[in-house]
Amino acid sequence: QVQLAESGGGLVQPGGSLRLSCSVSGGDLDRYWIGWFRQAPGKGREGVSCVSSRAGSTYYANAESVKDRFTISEDTAKSTVYLQMDNLKPEDTAIYHCAAAPTFGYCQLDQQYEYTYWGQGTQVTVSS
Repeated sequence: QVQLAESGGGLVQPGGSLRLSCSVSGGDLDRYWIGWFRQAPGKGREGVSCVSSRAGSTYYANAESVKDRFTISEDTAKSTVYLQMDNLKPEDTAIYHCAAAPTFGYCQLDQQYEYTYWGQGTQVTVSS
């Protein structure tokens, strides 16, 4: 049973940075897509970024210029996926979840049904 645990959230001022971590246990990273998703109050869950270790691919959502400010990376030795978030904006405020999809190929975010394992989430609040 794959388990995921997020950490690294918190309160940060606009323009600040945070690095979220997703620790994966019970499975090898190269057997899964690992995605980051977020859900803001009153809004639906949206994909942020994903990585496929086996395919050597990363993908970023285009919404709110995530692609230009966020960077996904992984440390297979630590079985951890990171989301570096820079130049944070108030609209980035949300609960951030990581999730694992037991599939192969280039990772995608639209197919959320593929992600069958989810972490509990970590709160990110961007406010002055």
